[in-house]
Amino acid sequence: MNLELTSKKAFISGSTQGIGFAIAQQLLVEGAEVIINGRQKLKTEKAVFQLQQQFPDATISGIVADFSNHEEVHHLLEQLNDIDILINNIGIFELKDFTTISDEDWYHIFEINVMSSVKLSRHLMPKMLEKNWGRIIFISSESGVNIPGNMIHYGMTKAAMMAVSNGLSKLTKGTEVTVNTILGGPTYSEGVAETVDYFAKIQNMSAEQMKAAIIQQTNPDSLLQRFIEPKEIANLATFLSSPLSIATNGASLRADGGVLKTM
Repeated sequence: MNLELTSKKAFISGSTQGIGFAIAQQLLVEGAEVIINGRQKLKTEKAVFQLQQQFPDATISGIVADFSNHEEVHHLLEQLNDIDILINNIGIFELKDFTTISDEDWYHIFEINVMSSVKLSRHLMPKMLEKNWGRIIFISSESGVNIPGNMIHYGMTKAAMMAVSNGLSKLTKGTEVTVNTILGGPTYSEGVAETVDYFAKIQNMSAEQMKAAIIQQTNPDSLLQRFIEPKEIANLATFLSSPLSIATNGASLRADGGVLKTM
């Protein structure tokens, strides 16, 4: 299927690894120009180089910015021009007991996970509406619906992303701009892989055994019965980025492996 993305320019926040990097790869497969983002200069340059090796004829660049640093975010926004596709992917998580989550923890995770998408959307959406074409996609999580007891602050931010996305979609009525949310399920990103490896060593298990044990313990009713691969989230994000997805707007779409029993 031709997704008609050869003339489109995309920016993906938090895209040096995991889901964001996989989305960059899929958009490049479809011929889009891609700008990735990371908070570390070396890691961002390495990711750009890797993509350039994979797609030597594509237009690829990277912008370094830490979304907890207001000055860096301001500089980032100044560099974003004529963006057709915005993927709000940046996100952090941590396992933490509710009573030990400090006010600073709450504000920090909200700043990264929610305000990053607010700032990017506020900067880029008016230009999309002006030219009557654009795609804004929020990478949320099933944790925004089924809030984990050991990550309440994380779940809150993922629910907030859905709310912002839904509200923004109301501003696109009668245009060729769409705003949608993807509810991802347990995904085997680099960060998750590191956690799995850590606990596997402690339990004297293989990583594959630990992965299976985690799914059974945390998501026993998963229909997929395994972790989702980042590219499997990227496939949906790439379609939503396409002109072919115009009839999908204001939606929260599940790519959760059948974890959620509602929505």
